[in-house]
Amino acid sequence: MLDIRALRQDGDAIREALKKRGYDLDLAGFESLDARRKEADMRSQDLQAQRKKASKEVGELIKSGMDVDAAKAKVAETLKTLDAELDQEVARAKAVQEEIREFLMGVPNVPVDEVPAGNDEDDNVEVRQWGTPTELSFTAKDHVDLGEAFSQGHLDFERASKLSGARFAVMSGQLARLHRALIDFMLDTHAVEHGYQELYVPYLVGPEALRGTGQLPKFEEDLFKMESERELYLIPTAEVPVTNLAADEILEADSMPRRYVCHTPCFRSEAGSHGKDTRGMIRQHQFEKVELVQLVPADQSDQALEDLTGHAEAILQKLGLPYRVVILCGGDLGFSAAKTYDIEVWLPSQGRYREISSCSSFRDYQARRMQARWRNPETGKPELVHTLNGSGLAVGRTLVAILENYQNEDGSVTVPEALRPYMRGLERLS
Repeated sequence: MLDIRALRQDGDAIREALKKRGYDLDLAGFESLDARRKEADMRSQDLQAQRKKASKEVGELIKSGMDVDAAKAKVAETLKTLDAELDQEVARAKAVQEEIREFLMGVPNVPVDEVPAGNDEDDNVEVRQWGTPTELSFTAKDHVDLGEAFSQGHLDFERASKLSGARFAVMSGQLARLHRALIDFMLDTHAVEHGYQELYVPYLVGPEALRGTGQLPKFEEDLFKMESERELYLIPTAEVPVTNLAADEILEADSMPRRYVCHTPCFRSEAGSHGKDTRGMIRQHQFEKVELVQLVPADQSDQALEDLTGHAEAILQKLGLPYRVVILCGGDLGFSAAKTYDIEVWLPSQGRYREISSCSSFRDYQARRMQARWRNPETGKPELVHTLNGSGLAVGRTLVAILENYQNEDGSVTVPEALRPYMRGLERLS
């Protein structure tokens, strides 16, 4: 959520900055709401002053000769009238405050200056490449054909569809084992080598957690909501429960910065993506992800994004998978993000790079929504933390990349050396 003070002071500049992401801020609408809020506050203060003055009039009325009971009755009647008016104004002010909050909840984050202008993914700007795109001496098969042909466990979309409908998968045997190996490998790398604290979190969260990270209220159609006595949603990413651990808390300086790694399944309705990536595991309703989350002081925010992105890249480097890093343009930027790097892995069957991780800085946008703060030791006062997260990595898409980049002409797939200890020495999926 944007800082309301900044919106009052620099509304025109914020409106102009938001145009980079194709968002037209209704500044006049905000100013109208804010004027109503100010009017209600001033009226409430005036009524409170009148009430304070009226409560002191009993003595003055008695001094003027009025009977004590009559004086008290007159003042009580005046106070009753003022209290009724005050209750109305307080309720009006509260209602306007809620309108302002809902307005701010619908405004996306302001892109930082280095975010390039552009409308969609075609306008994203490449930052760097690692490795050489895999060139095969034979016609590349995609992960679906490879996975369905394995004799010792395979990829099964037909039976998954029988269970749950489209965009689900069943994996068995060696393939399921490789999928699990990837999760363990990623968690070990990030926890041991990169210094993240491993977490286990609930897969169901309430609406406040989703408001805190920005999925609600704007993107409810992308979520799976439970039909139960409690209002609960399946998490779209571990970002939601992990980041919200700091909601309504003041973190002490000696515990900062905080780095978390967490593996969870992720559940997304993929609303609006009909017809996109319908084949295979690229875009599914249920998938696994190892998520990286950082909570840092503001002055460490920029470097933290570079570090986090590098940690996600390290997984691909250890696996020997070619990739590139792009910075997202304004039109492709996520709702809550101020800056995002996408890491895209090379897929031989498609002859192009595909997203495997998004690493984002949200500055204090999420923290303001969830009131996540830390105590600055120099001032002794609480300040909003800066939040960051990124996939480290999306497990299913990493599996896809391994199948395609390590495929052999006979349909077998070589297991990357980094994963063989997690596969009990298995060198090839056949």
